[in-house]
Amino acid sequence: MGQGVGMLRWLWLTLVVVALDQLSKHYVVGVFELYERVPVLPMFDFTLAYNTGAAFSFLSDASGWQRWFFAAVALGVSVMLVLWLRSLKSGERWLAIALALVLGGALGNLYDRIVLGHVVDFILVYYQQYHFPAFNIADSAITVGAFMLIIDALRNRESKNESET
Repeated sequence: MGQGVGMLRWLWLTLVVVALDQLSKHYVVGVFELYERVPVLPMFDFTLAYNTGAAFSFLSDASGWQRWFFAAVALGVSVMLVLWLRSLKSGERWLAIALALVLGGALGNLYDRIVLGHVVDFILVYYQQYHFPAFNIADSAITVGAFMLIIDALRNRESKNESET
């Protein structure tokens, strides 16, 4: 691959995440009433919820400024992720996949924020009366990508410690 391109070839994964996220949200918005719940498995339902805040509905009851603030943050993070992807070497595939997943999730939710004014959430996980906040495919991609970043950091720390001894 040409110099200066890094691991941008993994942007296809970003596009898949955005497409799956937006298609699933479009389907749920078209089929579900707000807060309607459809049981799928024990402890797992589909629903329709709108989140005007950030993770766990943080600042969702603010006066509206949070829409543009979180959109700006997502845009800035997305630019940084693309630049980071571009700087990666060909052997850093795990890291590239992690960044592509986080980027796809960020862009999926950014689209919702800018176009709809809120993020569409539809996956509900619960146990008895305890409910995890509803989330979506973009959130899942961000979570998996962040977990992969943590694993990568731990692996690099371990290999650095081994090389120093």
